[in-house]
Amino acid sequence: MDEALDPLVPRPLDRPRAVPLDDSADLSTLDTGKILAAPDDPADWPAWRDTLGRWREEARGRLGHDGSLYERADLAWARRCFVVSQVWLWDELLYDWDTHTFTPERLLADARERFGGFDGVVLWHAYPAIGIDDRNQWDFYRDVDGLRDLVDTLHAAGVRVFVDYNPWDVGTRRSGPDADELASLVADLGVDGVFLDTLKEGGGALLDTLAAARAGVAVEGESTLPLARLVDHPLSWAQWFADSPVPGVVRSRWYERRHLLHHVRRWNRSHVDELQSAWLNGIGVMVWEVVFGVWVGWSDHDAALLRRASLVQRRLADVLVDGQWTPLPDLGVAAATAGVFGGVFADHSGVFTPLVNRSDEDAVVIVPGRAGLVSRDVWSGRPLGEGDVEVRVPARGVGGVWQTAPGADVEWLRRADDDDPDAHSSAAFRHRLAERVAPPTVVALGDGRRPDVDHVVVGPGRRVLTVRYRCRETGLYDGAPFVDEWKPLPPRLHDLRTVDRVVDVPETLAVASLEVSEREFAAFVEATGHRPAVPGGPAPAWVGRGVEEASDRHPVTQVDLGDARAYAAWVGGRLPTEDEWQVAGEERGLGRLEPQVWNLTESEHSDGRSRFVMLKGGSAHRATGSDWYVDGGVRGPDFTAKYLVPGGGSGRSTSVGFRVAWVLDREG
Repeated sequence: MDEALDPLVPRPLDRPRAVPLDDSADLSTLDTGKILAAPDDPADWPAWRDTLGRWREEARGRLGHDGSLYERADLAWARRCFVVSQVWLWDELLYDWDTHTFTPERLLADARERFGGFDGVVLWHAYPAIGIDDRNQWDFYRDVDGLRDLVDTLHAAGVRVFVDYNPWDVGTRRSGPDADELASLVADLGVDGVFLDTLKEGGGALLDTLAAARAGVAVEGESTLPLARLVDHPLSWAQWFADSPVPGVVRSRWYERRHLLHHVRRWNRSHVDELQSAWLNGIGVMVWEVVFGVWVGWSDHDAALLRRASLVQRRLADVLVDGQWTPLPDLGVAAATAGVFGGVFADHSGVFTPLVNRSDEDAVVIVPGRAGLVSRDVWSGRPLGEGDVEVRVPARGVGGVWQTAPGADVEWLRRADDDDPDAHSSAAFRHRLAERVAPPTVVALGDGRRPDVDHVVVGPGRRVLTVRYRCRETGLYDGAPFVDEWKPLPPRLHDLRTVDRVVDVPETLAVASLEVSEREFAAFVEATGHRPAVPGGPAPAWVGRGVEEASDRHPVTQVDLGDARAYAAWVGGRLPTEDEWQVAGEERGLGRLEPQVWNLTESEHSDGRSRFVMLKGGSAHRATGSDWYVDGGVRGPDFTAKYLVPGGGSGRSTSVGFRVAWVLDREG
């Protein structure tokens, strides 16, 4: 396999950039690096540090660096926003699917207990549901009831809130220019920042429009933010940054100390690598446990590491930003041999020495004393006294020393025993299984009866179905589609795949030949007074539509799963599962009303954090212009689309309807 395409190996552009130590070398080659690699030989570290300093001064002069953005009081919060979490707006920690209300207190309580709290959250909202119909990314925010109240509640808890901007959304309905729409949304919701998705930097017009809409809005670019853009982007998030064996420095942080980058490796089971890099560079991390509906949660061990690290970073934020930074100080031959490396951040309040252990064995190293200062182990909270001190750094772990004047406040370093990840927590990945929600039980029609609509009959028995699907980041059923992969790229990403499923159909079924029509559903609403099963959002078109106004040739759409289930129960049936739908389509053939729409199936799954259903049949609607959209177009019975269901009424779509199945006879 070509190394550049090996999913477990960083691409060349993701690898650390070597720092040339020759005095005549062209240092501009470092401008586009991600992490500036450190030499393996400690004897080269002083020259490496000198070269880094020279590059920084040269680059600032070359680019005319202006740091005035970082002097603004309304953006001072950004440099302290160490822990950010990407949160699906309909995560079951944040949204109660029984009461259909937001529950930020549950999300925040979980964050405090496991991670020591979040400084910011990104409320991602549209992908991977966008493209199911013509709604654009702004609609997926605008149509959500109570979103401003949610933002206000998070603010009251001291948490900054970001919205997501998808520049690739070009194939849904057009409204105003993106900059205007985004600025209006930011102002209306009162959010603090904007996450750029698939975009390293926002253009001048975008930034100017946002600045005019609301003061103190921080724009966070993805991946390698160009040096020239550090003047107007106080934050960035880094998915694909590989470090050198001896830890290097993050280029953006070295160039502009007040810029805060968030490390994240979304598909990794271990987060030690980004935690170690963030610890040494004094920067942040992103917690992303649900990646577009896929569970990739943090282990107890890594969560405990972050819990302790974030406590120290928040307390020492001024030292990390304004103090004198010395990467890779000389800790002695024994430390380097043991695989322990560190840094020094020093200001008038004290000296902080973060340490990381790259080896698989615990190590004890000597940290030099500082005249007039006393030392304390930041990891254990243990006082170490004056002079040179011994510090334990666990295997593949982090540690450090805080040296400050006698009598200074160090009570914040006290730690409960359960904060020690090495003593009490497991580094094992904790799986979450997406359990199928049991379909409602219905009584078989029996006595040779048949439904009074056109239908096909599916007999019971075991079958092997070949299912086709497009490999999006949502995966299909359980498990992450990419595990410990560096950056999934085509043909691994968005390619068409097949999987064989062994399925049992336990009942003889009659599956409706056509979807439920507008007129049939109108009769149900008129007879029962049915209201939308999920409150919120714009009222669906079927509310208030009389039987005579409704078409018997168009499928009813804008229904949630609860609406479809209610209708099916009213006519004595249920929805077919995705497997039953496929069997009926392949063995008997199913018809379609016009326009063709995706069909809901009885396939609701939940892993306690995300809910999804399987759609069958495809739709006449197809969003074009980006591979990130939901699959469109009419599809054969073997094709399945995983639909991560939005709540608050946003799951209702003009491109989604349903058909009914009846149990004719039950085996046994």
